[in-house]
Amino acid sequence: MSEGYTVKSWQDFDAMEGSGGCTWHLARKSLGADAFGFNVVEIEPGGELPAHNESASGQEEVFVVLEGEGTIVADDSEHPAPTGTFVRYGQAVRRTVRNDSDTAIRVLLIGVPETSGYEPPPWA
Repeated sequence: MSEGYTVKSWQDFDAMEGSGGCTWHLARKSLGADAFGFNVVEIEPGGELPAHNESASGQEEVFVVLEGEGTIVADDSEHPAPTGTFVRYGQAVRRTVRNDSDTAIRVLLIGVPETSGYEPPPWA
């Protein structure tokens, strides 16, 4: 690891088996990032990210479907989520990603406290 930056493939991240047919690739930990949370989750066919909200943590989350086709669930609303789909969840929204396909999907999960102090530049 070099001073000030880290370069790794997601396949080289530390991995952890989770519930719902999910394998967590620990991106934040493997890259040594401290400012916000992010992980890559592989969801097997028929699997589902455990449904949750982030009210207790105060986090806003963004999920990005990197590979495959999943179903995004926001409260009681379902949306097809092919590769390239982005979704933003406010902290109180109950969320999950479900894999109804016959191949694994890979999803990037990013979480940041809504009180992080981030201020968008004027052009954004």
